[in-house]
Amino acid sequence: MFRSVFSRLTAVFVVIIVASFTILAFLITSIAGNYSFSAKEKTVSDIAASLSLFLDGNKTEWENTAGLSALLSVPIYDEDVFAFLTDPTGTIFCCDEKSSQERIGRAVPETVLSRVLDGEEYGKVTDLDGLLPQGSFAAARRISYGAVFVCSLNTSASELMTSLVRTIVLSTLWVLIAVLIAIFFVSEHTIGPIKTISRAAKQFAAGDWDVRVPAGGRDEIGELAAAFNSMAESLSNLEKMRRTFLGNLSHDLRTPMTTISGFVDGILDGTIPKDKEEHYLQIVSSETKRLSRLVSALLDLSRLQAGERKFTYTAFDICEMAREIIISFEQPIEAKRLDVEFFSDESSMKAYADKDAIHQVLYNICDNAVKFSDEGGKLCVRVFSSGKKIHVSVYNEGIGIPPEDLPFVFDRFYKGDKSRSLDKTGVGLGMFISRSVMEAHGETITVKSEYGKFCEFEFTVQQAKESRKKSS
Repeated sequence: MFRSVFSRLTAVFVVIIVASFTILAFLITSIAGNYSFSAKEKTVSDIAASLSLFLDGNKTEWENTAGLSALLSVPIYDEDVFAFLTDPTGTIFCCDEKSSQERIGRAVPETVLSRVLDGEEYGKVTDLDGLLPQGSFAAARRISYGAVFVCSLNTSASELMTSLVRTIVLSTLWVLIAVLIAIFFVSEHTIGPIKTISRAAKQFAAGDWDVRVPAGGRDEIGELAAAFNSMAESLSNLEKMRRTFLGNLSHDLRTPMTTISGFVDGILDGTIPKDKEEHYLQIVSSETKRLSRLVSALLDLSRLQAGERKFTYTAFDICEMAREIIISFEQPIEAKRLDVEFFSDESSMKAYADKDAIHQVLYNICDNAVKFSDEGGKLCVRVFSSGKKIHVSVYNEGIGIPPEDLPFVFDRFYKGDKSRSLDKTGVGLGMFISRSVMEAHGETITVKSEYGKFCEFEFTVQQAKESRKKSS
C-alpha cells in the first residue's frame, strides 16, 4: 500500500499530527470545561447567596408575584442563569421574568428541599428530577418563606467547547495541508536525486561504466552522489584493469605455450638438429617456469582473497634476507650496470613475521626496482628500526610512476608498463599480493615516486622481542 517514500512520509506525518491535535483538543477542552464549570459554579452560588439576602430584605414584594419575578431578575446578568422560588413544601410558585413559567406548580425533590431548609449550602450538577436539562448546575439557599433556586443551563460552556473543537479541527486541516505541501517539495528534493542515482546504478549494472550522477549538494544526498561517483570511478578503473589483465594473461599464457609447443614439436619431428636440442630444451624449461610463476601468482591471489592462506610467525634476520634477494638479482643488475647500495642500522635485525610471505613481498619490490631502473642508475635497499617496527625501503632511479597512476599501484591487475616494453612477464598482481600480505600482518606498505626520476617502496614488519632488547 505505502510503497513510495512520499506516501510513507505522508502517512507517518498525518498520523502524528492527527494524534497530536486529538490529544491537544482533549487537554484544551478538559481544561476549558473545568474552568468554565468552576466559574459557573461560583457565579451561581454567589447569585443564590445574594438573592437569599436580597429577598429576605424585600418581603413586602412577596404578595405581588409580578413584582417578585422582577425582583428575582435584578441580580442576574448571565443569560444562562435563571431563578425560581419554592414554598416550604417544595412547590415552585414564582420564576424570574426570563424563565419558563411552565415550572410553576412543579415541585423540587424532597431530599434536596430538606437539605436546603436545614440551612445547608446546596450546589451541584443535577436535573432536579427533570426540572432542568441534563448537565445543569443548581444552587439553593433557604429564605423566610421557602427556598430560592438559581440554575445554569451551562449552554455557554457547550458553545465554548463547540467553538474550541471547531477551531482545533480547522487548525488540524490547515496544518495537514501545509505539511502535505512541505512533504511533497521536500520529498521531491530528496527523492529526485535518489531516483537519479537508482537509474544510474541500473545503467551501471547493465555495463555503462561511464555513467555518473550530479553531485552538487553538501547534504547527505550530495555525499551519497559523491560516494556513488567514487564507487563508479573505482569500479570503472577496476574493469579497465581486469580487461588489461585478461589481455595480458592471455598473452602470457599463449606466448610460452606456443614456444613450448613449437620447440617440442620441432625436437620430435627432427626439425631442430640434435646439437641444438639442449639449447631449445633450456628455453622450454624457462618458459615452463614462467608459466609456473604465473599460476602461483594466481593461486596466491585466490587464497588471499578467500582467507585461506595461513601465516606462520617466526623470528628471522631480515637483513640477511635482503642481502640474499639482492644477490639473486646479480645477473640483471650486472646487465644494467646498476649502482647497488645496502644500508642497515645493524648487521643483523630480527623481524617477527611469516618469513616466506615477507620474502615474497621484498622479492616483488626488488624485482620491480631492477626491471624499471635506468641503465647505470642507483638501486638502494635500507633496513632501519623505529620503535617496535623495522622499516625496509627499496629505492631505484628510473622512469618512476606517473602521478595519475600512483593511487592504483597496489590495485589488482595494475601494470605501470602498459606497453610491456620493460616488463614482459608481469600480470599486475605482485603489488596487490604484497599489499594483501602486509595488511594480513597488520603492517603498511607505501610508495613514493617522482615521474622520470625515482621510485621508492617501503614496508614495515614487527621487530622480534630479542632484537628489541638488543637495540635498547
